[in-house]
Amino acid sequence: MGEVIVGSEAIASGLVTRHELQRWYSRIYPNVYAPKGRALTLRDRTIGAWLWSKREGVITGVAASALYGAQWVDDDVPIEMLWNCTRPPPGVVVRNERVDDDELTWACKLPVTSVARTAFDLGRYLPRGQAIARLDALMRVMPFSAEEVLMLAKRYHGARGVKQLRARLPLVDGGAASPRETRLRLVYIDGGLPKPSTQIPVFDEDGQPVRILDMGWEEFRVAGEYDGDQHRTDRPQYVKDMRVMRTLARLGWIVDRVIKEDSDAAALERARAALISRGWKP
Repeated sequence: MGEVIVGSEAIASGLVTRHELQRWYSRIYPNVYAPKGRALTLRDRTIGAWLWSKREGVITGVAASALYGAQWVDDDVPIEMLWNCTRPPPGVVVRNERVDDDELTWACKLPVTSVARTAFDLGRYLPRGQAIARLDALMRVMPFSAEEVLMLAKRYHGARGVKQLRARLPLVDGGAASPRETRLRLVYIDGGLPKPSTQIPVFDEDGQPVRILDMGWEEFRVAGEYDGDQHRTDRPQYVKDMRVMRTLARLGWIVDRVIKEDSDAAALERARAALISRGWKP
């Protein structure tokens, strides 16, 4: 025991008896079970959803991006599948949409949409900020070209959300290392600042690496960094960061360290002021 199983198949094959199924397993989807007490991972739920579809569904969306290795995906996100079903169980989203053979592949022994088709679906169905963050995360582990995705937009020109997808693709950047970094980048762009570069390497006078900055404008030596909680929980890392920041200042960089308590307006205004001080003309 220990795997996600189809209840009727397990009984028929002699893997478990009906009594053992009821005693040792919990139902996660109709006729699909996992061992009792098991903390279900996203992979468990994805396998379960596919088994529930009688092994006919194709995983897409956020769950597919996780199978490709995209990070920042919680275990309880809805499992999206391309399949024909009008009443999926809670936690499963089914779309009866056309999908061609060149949009299908396998990942982690499960049928999934290709990287381009996964991006196509992510960019259409999620709210703008979430969509771009998910696309950033997918791009980071499985680089794809906007042209490939736009070819699908042309193939399915009448599909839901294609217009939004076209507007979002130019904003995708695999350099974002977290959804918070994506959000900060969009704050800058939506606020009228030049589109920042991401993952900017900085070297000292001797050519030694100093830091890779989250995002910024190399021409003006202005950068924005999103600070997580490590400065509160990891003292050695905090001390190291402080020393690096002093080196960056000596090298002429203005680095704004944004924390989650900052308002978007405050972060935007600091970046704008820094750019203007370096000669940027709004």
